[in-house]
Amino acid sequence: MDGIERKGGSEASDRYPSRLECRGPRNKPMDLSIVILAAGKGTRMRSGIAKVLQPIAGRPLLQHVLETGSQLQANRLVVVYGHAGEQVQAAMRGFQSQATLLWVKQEPQSGTGHAVLCALPVLPPTGKTLILYGDVPFITTQTLQLLLEKSGCGLSMLTMTLQNPSGYGRIYRDHGRVLGIVEEKDADAHQKLITEVNTGILCVDNALLHAEIPCLNNDNAQKEYYLTDLIARVVARGIVVDTVAPQALWEVEGVNDKVQLAALERDWQKAQAKRLMLQGLTIADPLRFDLRGQLTHGSDCYVDINVIFEGQVTLGNHVHIEANCVLKDCVIGDHSRVRAMSSIDSARIEDHCLLGPFARIRPDTHLESGVHVGNFVEVKKSILGRGSKANHLTYLGDAIVGEAVNIGAGTITCNYDGFNKHTTQIDAGVFIGSNNSLVAPVHIHAGATTGAGSVISKDVPENTLAVGRSRQQHIEQWQRPQDRQNKPSDH
Repeated sequence: MDGIERKGGSEASDRYPSRLECRGPRNKPMDLSIVILAAGKGTRMRSGIAKVLQPIAGRPLLQHVLETGSQLQANRLVVVYGHAGEQVQAAMRGFQSQATLLWVKQEPQSGTGHAVLCALPVLPPTGKTLILYGDVPFITTQTLQLLLEKSGCGLSMLTMTLQNPSGYGRIYRDHGRVLGIVEEKDADAHQKLITEVNTGILCVDNALLHAEIPCLNNDNAQKEYYLTDLIARVVARGIVVDTVAPQALWEVEGVNDKVQLAALERDWQKAQAKRLMLQGLTIADPLRFDLRGQLTHGSDCYVDINVIFEGQVTLGNHVHIEANCVLKDCVIGDHSRVRAMSSIDSARIEDHCLLGPFARIRPDTHLESGVHVGNFVEVKKSILGRGSKANHLTYLGDAIVGEAVNIGAGTITCNYDGFNKHTTQIDAGVFIGSNNSLVAPVHIHAGATTGAGSVISKDVPENTLAVGRSRQQHIEQWQRPQDRQNKPSDH
């Protein structure tokens, strides 16, 4: 390969280990590397965000691929980056995996074969390597596991059959045996009639990679080093190339523009909706359903249209989620109902609770059994005890609320003094009148009542009525301000 130092031979006499020799000691874990090609510029995205960072199903494209690789218990994840490399690395900084995450720069970007060549120095001489793509986010672990099992000690590849194979490299065979791949721009008229196409996803024995990748050439229409040329070289060694087909085409679909991104999002969401419905979840309209994380549910749950699930969400039994809600990293208990237009983030909701409509439940909130949180009520970092209610236009922040408390409309906890947050404690059986301002830190003891329109800044003893209103005054002969807009000028 011009301008590139060779690492390994290409002579016919180079000996490649037999299948028996490749097996290794019994029960010894396989050394697995995953190389993710992510150097593309993504010009057609027309975005300042790197192509592999475009969001789909709530996470960047590349993150989906990394997570899949981690589930396969790989020893190392190797990301080959190029354009916007610093941006891509910064975005993945929080990614955690038992596998070692390595970054390899490809410069210039001279094709997929060249990208794998750049990764060779960090790949061990033994073991296997899966080659994946940063813009193909939904390849499943089940499909990749089949690919691993098929590879033996040589090479296996993921192929699919399309009615319209335009744009794809064609798989050409002889009596069923794979002979190679021809890219469409290099294919003749007969080869273009082939409907079995290359997905680009391979599993290759590392010894083969080290022997053959440095010997690829760019004698093609694109003047690039094609990874697909590896197939013919392996076949020339007398090694049988096995193929595996994905269970669904969306597994291997990549994205090049925002239209394809949106289409793949819908394919993914329809597949997730179908899976959940087969498990017993009732979804009003699978075409208006979004899962951007993991959803666990009990029996007889109902999800209305345009509900978004993010992070880890758990629904108990007989949970009802009305339209246009957003649920993120939360647990909803049995027989609870979330009414329309409500948002729940990082909270625990126990059984028989009623929320919304237009309720906002913020992080570190715990609603115990039978709590009602009504329309335009916001709760943050608070505990509401069993059977307590805040039904209208209320803000509860940094509050500890006991059982059977009634909080009137328009009540707020004044929890922030400009520098620090303070706690409001409301004991069991308290009745908070409408339009109260509870100035924290403050403790309202059991059975107390506060009058409507009160500002409560001092602790309230048990079973007392606290009224904190300013004195009402009447000003006689008071003149209401007049509209001066149509009056003559003073000048």
